[in-house]
Amino acid sequence: MKSLENKPLLYQNKIVKIVLIGYMGSGKSTIGKLLSQKRNLEFIDLDDYIGQAEKMSVSDIFKNKGELYFRKKEYEYLNEVLAQNDNFILSTGGGTPCYGNNMQAMLEKTENTFYLKVSIPQLAKRLLKEKDERPLVRNIPKEELPEFIGKHLFERSYFYNQANKVISCDGKDPQEIVTEMESILI
Repeated sequence: MKSLENKPLLYQNKIVKIVLIGYMGSGKSTIGKLLSQKRNLEFIDLDDYIGQAEKMSVSDIFKNKGELYFRKKEYEYLNEVLAQNDNFILSTGGGTPCYGNNMQAMLEKTENTFYLKVSIPQLAKRLLKEKDERPLVRNIPKEELPEFIGKHLFERSYFYNQANKVISCDGKDPQEIVTEMESILI
């Protein structure tokens, strides 16, 4: 049996599952890792989890098996993670909430689904710095990036806004966001 001595009081009698959703570049991995270190919780990146389970990267899954195969596996592995009886912080892919019954599954398994909301100009600024690592935006010209992001956000906002909690991230450093999240954790 795990010792609870070093666990924060909040987690001693209740399993806490924290799920982070939001557009690519919104800081899900950065915030998730910071919060997991601060709270001594396991951090799980869903794309990494899928990659390990499938023994190939997400981009290779898309390239070799197609998006439909990926989305089916994403749904399967998301539910596998959510079924765990452990405390954890899960960072999802930007599209995860928008497919299948993924958003419903997240909302049924935790009251701590956070949408990390970032404005289009801020997302464009962040994604320009890492375009080469982001296959979805790699080939989009700089001047077209804000429109591309805006279109995606419009399509995805219905799902993102179903989160239990929305954190506006513009103008805040990662530590401020973590502090804000901690103050409203259930």
